[in-house]
Amino acid sequence: MKIPTDLRAGYRRFRENRLADEERRYRALAEGQHPRVMVIGCADSRVDPATIFSAAPGELFIIRNIAALVPPFEEKGTYHGTSAAVEYAVTVLKVEHIVVLGHGLCGGISAALADAKHQSIGHFIKPWVDMISEVRDELLARTEPSQVEYRQSELEHLAIQQSLENLSTFPFVKEALDNGTLNLHGAWFSIVEAELRWLDNASGDFAAIQLRR
Repeated sequence: MKIPTDLRAGYRRFRENRLADEERRYRALAEGQHPRVMVIGCADSRVDPATIFSAAPGELFIIRNIAALVPPFEEKGTYHGTSAAVEYAVTVLKVEHIVVLGHGLCGGISAALADAKHQSIGHFIKPWVDMISEVRDELLARTEPSQVEYRQSELEHLAIQQSLENLSTFPFVKEALDNGTLNLHGAWFSIVEAELRWLDNASGDFAAIQLRR
């Protein structure tokens, strides 16, 4: 078997080191999973939700895609990977929280901005990031072309808020929200500073989490 060297070495470290601490947990997880939190994150290799939240196996139900986007509820089409994961998390696992986790220097967000300039961004990427085209175009209309970094970070934030709004369009999500059994959260992670910022729904601002000892 031709297994990539890095993966083989990583698996060896897992078996020789971490498994010794996690063996009981894995045996318990074989009976089923009961995560309280779902994280919708970006596929970016630099932003791993389990690492950021120091989560053990079984603690987070995670789906990752380009730019951590959630499409609005719709029943047409064929493939609904993110929607299916949300449905499973809410209706089967009964998660109590869904966190949409965006991040700085996001390539998916950069692609959405490039698409506004009619640059080629990929056959499948283009229709995916198009779901934030409305908030992107509004952002571009109220900012100057020279504000490149601001446009990038602001659209990263706006995309999170758009995904939260889209989540609310799913009937089973709305029902859980109305029943008080589910809470939605937005978060943004700075790769440069390794800092997590949480969305204040009242103000719409992302504030750094203050850690108290």
